[in-house]
Amino acid sequence: MASKFTELAIDCADPEGLARFWCAVLDYEVQDQDDEVVMIGSPALPEGRNRPGPVPPTLTFARVPERKTVKNRLHIDVNPTDRSRDEEVRRLLDLGARHADVGQTGDESWVTLADPEGNEFCVLAGRLP
Repeated sequence: MASKFTELAIDCADPEGLARFWCAVLDYEVQDQDDEVVMIGSPALPEGRNRPGPVPPTLTFARVPERKTVKNRLHIDVNPTDRSRDEEVRRLLDLGARHADVGQTGDESWVTLADPEGNEFCVLAGRLP
């Protein structure tokens, strides 16, 4: 038997603010929260990790005292499902994302952005269901 990917933990300064941003990006909802941690997940599968088979991972935002200082070693990729990549990039910029330079050449099929706390993520060109 193997493990399944159920959760991604993200350190941050403002768990509520970052959770709001990612809820808007992913169409997720808050599933649990306290002063230090906010967990968000898909409303389509509220049972999350307790469901057999693959599930959309929950994101857990935990308050930490230190700030982000270097490029992420792990990052999220998102695929727009109902619009073009460029339309999705515009929507995410309006939500508070910003362009991030991590050494792109300009020939990539993706766009690298940073969330409101500077965590890099990519918006891919292909649409997936």
